[in-house]
Amino acid sequence: MSLLQPAWDLASTWPVSECSIAVLHRGDTHYFGDSQRVQRIASVSKPLAAYAALIAVEEGSIRLDDAVGQTDCTVKHLLAHAGGYPFEGALPVGKPGAKRIYSNSGFELLAQHVEHSTGIAFVEYIDDAVFAPLGMHGTTLRGSCAKDIYSCAADLTLFIEELNSPILLARETLNEAIAPVFPELSGILPGIGSFDPCPWGLGFEIRGHKDPHWTGSRNSASTFGHFGGIGTFLWIDPVADVSCIMLSEHEFDEWGMKYWPAFSDTVLSCLGR
Repeated sequence: MSLLQPAWDLASTWPVSECSIAVLHRGDTHYFGDSQRVQRIASVSKPLAAYAALIAVEEGSIRLDDAVGQTDCTVKHLLAHAGGYPFEGALPVGKPGAKRIYSNSGFELLAQHVEHSTGIAFVEYIDDAVFAPLGMHGTTLRGSCAKDIYSCAADLTLFIEELNSPILLARETLNEAIAPVFPELSGILPGIGSFDPCPWGLGFEIRGHKDPHWTGSRNSASTFGHFGGIGTFLWIDPVADVSCIMLSEHEFDEWGMKYWPAFSDTVLSCLGR
């Protein structure tokens, strides 16, 4: 019997036609479902897009303090959902650095800035900078970098391994990305509620002390990752040394908060956390 059998038993009761799960712990990877099944990962795309942007920063093509969009807005603001842009739409709805406003539009502006600065289409840049070097051969960008990456659990496992032991980025850069940026900002976590503060890093949501939350109550405050409205999530808990990927195609609003936190708690309990 698998060490994670209680978690797999829970996943077997979910109201989804199929799902793919990967759990990483101390060098071992455990799969449930088809790890090669490819689907749109929705907003779990954002950490991958952010990673490409941070690689562009390290290579000197862009800077975190580059001006992008409205007055006083920078690359750093856009990565941290602090640029004042709405969920969708080109017109700002607030001032940069005033509030955490979750924004697909901000990430699309970011991709345009990388394209303009490098002379390389973002769809090519992210493949050359992230997917290809990590061996994520089943992963492609097919539209907006905020929500239209297609991938599978096996490929995202390779991304998790990069986050645990970075080779494409300096550890210092990654540490900045997974720590709260503009930490005092309040905001709304879509589909869950308002939080003050609402911690976010550079492309990664940070659990902090949000309650309720889509991760589990056993997850540490340092847990970082992202979820997608299509029914996907990825989290890394550096305190527990446990990471989890889940891909399905059943809208988060219809089942996420009922099932996901208990599943994450069960995963962590099975692994002694």
